[in-house]
Amino acid sequence: MQRAQLEHLIRAATAITGATEWIVVGSQAILGQFPHPPEELLRSIEADVFSTRSAADTDLVEGSIGEGSPFHQTFGYYAHGVGDSSAVLPAGWRDRLVALRNENTGGGTGLCLEVHDLAVSKLAAGREKDLAFVAALLRHGLAKHQILKERLALTPLSEEHRNFCLTRLEQLSGKLTSETFPTGGQTD
Repeated sequence: MQRAQLEHLIRAATAITGATEWIVVGSQAILGQFPHPPEELLRSIEADVFSTRSAADTDLVEGSIGEGSPFHQTFGYYAHGVGDSSAVLPAGWRDRLVALRNENTGGGTGLCLEVHDLAVSKLAAGREKDLAFVAALLRHGLAKHQILKERLALTPLSEEHRNFCLTRLEQLSGKLTSETFPTGGQTD
């Protein structure tokens, strides 16, 4: 997904519902802070979003411009309506959201996760594609190892899960100099 496509989804979601703020939590939240990130971070054809106004807005978007919809079939990308608890995030993440609002968003605003908060959510999820995404963020210098460690300390995780995430982070950071982390599949 390119930034213009995310802007289109925000515009469409706003037009369908009248809601003007959409939190973007999936991998394509990267487009808020980095309009032109490396291609390997743009593999997903979906943007995970939820309305700040109402869960009903999110449901309407899922049904109207979600997977398999005429919108998806026409444009080749779609919005995935998710809940506000769909991502595990560090304390204070709402204060760090990056606003994406311009003439292409049709009066709507995409409030995109800041890159380190996004990376923490991917580390916590721990799927292969999530770890590949974090490795790419580190490799391209878009996320910093130390900030990720600090944010993990602020994330509501069990001690065991937090330690597991820290171990993953250390492994990913170690791979930067020796090998490339596989990037198979789409990222969310």
